[in-house]
Amino acid sequence: MKITSKVYSVLTLLLLMACGGSDSSTDDTPPPPAVAAPSAATLVFPADNTECNEGVISSTDETKSAVTFQWNASENTDTYEVNLRNINTNTSTKSNSTTNDATITIDRGTPYEWFVVSKANGTNETASSTKAKFYNQGPGIENYAPFPAEAINPARGATIASATSVNLQWAASDIDDDIVGYTVFFGTDTNPTTELGTTEESNLDAPITSGAIYYWSVITTDSQNNTSTSEIFQFAVE
Repeated sequence: MKITSKVYSVLTLLLLMACGGSDSSTDDTPPPPAVAAPSAATLVFPADNTECNEGVISSTDETKSAVTFQWNASENTDTYEVNLRNINTNTSTKSNSTTNDATITIDRGTPYEWFVVSKANGTNETASSTKAKFYNQGPGIENYAPFPAEAINPARGATIASATSVNLQWAASDIDDDIVGYTVFFGTDTNPTTELGTTEESNLDAPITSGAIYYWSVITTDSQNNTSTSEIFQFAVE
């Protein structure tokens, strides 16, 4: 029997439909919902600018103690990363936790800075808490050295407009609240050794010229003659 082209086309279409060959390229399946970004945690303990005296002294090394860091849980968070920096040595460590606390063994009689990063499964977005500084209590310490000063103006790595002078500004704190003065070193050397001056205020004018890069640091002194030295700050002038 002779099959006409019209009948052949109908048979082909029926065969394709029976074998799943119909055009179904459109996928109506909804995409998975986006993972919400985590929010920032709020630090609880140790609090900023305080002495931590709740650590459990190590039974094998009296120079160390175990401190339980605590923070308020943040929304849309699966894990927390505790970032801890030894201010004396400028070394940092990281610890992970699935709860809103973490016990970490650290040096006694030492200043630290810490903050928490919130993370969520299914997204690379993170959120960081504010930073806090504290002293981990040490044996026989009655008065603690000030925390190292931090640059306010110019900010670290900033480029400022051309001028003949700049007002250097910094922030410093001491858990004993007995800072008595600051000594500022300033110049174009990467390790400035020229003393710009001393002051009881947290700012000092410095002469500058266009096109130069300047470096500066601050030594903070308290009433017991304890001192701390800041990192070296840098800024450029247009």
